[in-house]
Amino acid sequence: MTEPTTLQARMHDELREQTLFDLAQQDVRAYLQTILERPVFPTAAALSGLTTFAEPLPAHSSTAASVLEQLHQHGSPATVATLGGRYFGFVTGSSLPIGLAAKQLATYWDQNSAMHIMSPITSTLETVVEGWLRELLNLPPDTVASYVSGTSTANLCGLAAARYRLLERQGWDLNVQGVFGAPKLRIVTSRQSHSAVLKAVMMLGFGTGNIEWVDVDSQGRIIPEALPELDDRTIVVLQAGNVNSGSFDPFTEICQRASAVGAWVHIDGAFGLWAGAVGPLQHLTQGMELAHSWAVDGHKTLNTPYDCGILLCADRAALAAAMQVKASYLVMGENRDGMSYTPEMSRRARVVELWAILRYLGREGIAELVYGLHQRATQFAQEIQALPGFTILNDVVFNQVVVCCANDELPDKTLVRMQASGECWAGGSIWRERKVIRVSVCSWATTPADITRSVAAFRQALEEASR
Repeated sequence: MTEPTTLQARMHDELREQTLFDLAQQDVRAYLQTILERPVFPTAAALSGLTTFAEPLPAHSSTAASVLEQLHQHGSPATVATLGGRYFGFVTGSSLPIGLAAKQLATYWDQNSAMHIMSPITSTLETVVEGWLRELLNLPPDTVASYVSGTSTANLCGLAAARYRLLERQGWDLNVQGVFGAPKLRIVTSRQSHSAVLKAVMMLGFGTGNIEWVDVDSQGRIIPEALPELDDRTIVVLQAGNVNSGSFDPFTEICQRASAVGAWVHIDGAFGLWAGAVGPLQHLTQGMELAHSWAVDGHKTLNTPYDCGILLCADRAALAAAMQVKASYLVMGENRDGMSYTPEMSRRARVVELWAILRYLGREGIAELVYGLHQRATQFAQEIQALPGFTILNDVVFNQVVVCCANDELPDKTLVRMQASGECWAGGSIWRERKVIRVSVCSWATTPADITRSVAAFRQALEEASR
């Protein structure tokens, strides 16, 4: 019998002795102890420490302890404190403690989620969560869930399912005949559709030059009266949560018009779809159940760890056909085989932390979390509106606040100073042809005190920028 190599024997010892994992846990605890009060963005000293990673690939193996030490000593200080309560950039969510803990357990499980036979626990949890999501968001009873990395991929899957179904109705088998020579399909969406939708449109070969753009109102909502005539070769893409203003398209009227002619409606609801689970906010998503597919992130509003995106599709067969995979060695059974609904075959068990968070919060906790983000956004708008030099440009209907200054030079100057302070972090954007500061409240950890503290940082930054 061949003896294990020295490296192999060492790794066997690391697995048995578990001291390596104890060291990692010490680093995790040290990191989490400071996360709520540390600078939101890394300091200059922390960023300079990243040069330690710019090294040649070592010729020989290292000790596990030295690798962890390098990561924690130089990597931890250079992270952005999105887990805290004062990060308001890019609609980036935080993570609930139970989600972090569940993800850690799932990491040690190291499950491949392709098929039930490869991971019965993943298949079971995916099935359970699928049912919970249907119930929570009031979606059609046959809706299937696809667990992917984020809404960018979820949008891709939703539009792929739409493409398959609409072409199939035209007598064209996309999987056999391909896209060349296929009947032409139409993409209809708003002029403020998210870049993730445009990316999916490009990747699927529709081409952004073929999009039929629809005008929007002052809040970024698509105007139903401006829609072109729809038909059974049309894919309509709507928004649940404009990336700047947070506004929601009017779903009921448009979905009804689309349904009457056999068009497909896809809703890009990366952060906004969760409003459908909150009583006081459900008016925003009224009629969304009439669509055919929906894309949403867990790692934004629901505060799961990254990466956690979900595509929900009322046409299970269309999604399965669009993601089709066949091979003699695959063992597909009666239980859920996740790869039937995703672009990937091998895939981590991201559903574990999604299940854990839904199980932990329950319906009431989900509503409290999501509505809490809205309350903090409303507070932010009220407090900053009371300061001289700032104006709110949007109706704060969900978790987004669009802030402008007296002229177009001040937002950038204010942002630089505010970001450098470490007190909070927000980003810039262009809204209605004006430079603005975009505030996205997405963390469970954000308290009323965090909002007041952040508004004070905005005030200080504007004062410095105005000198």
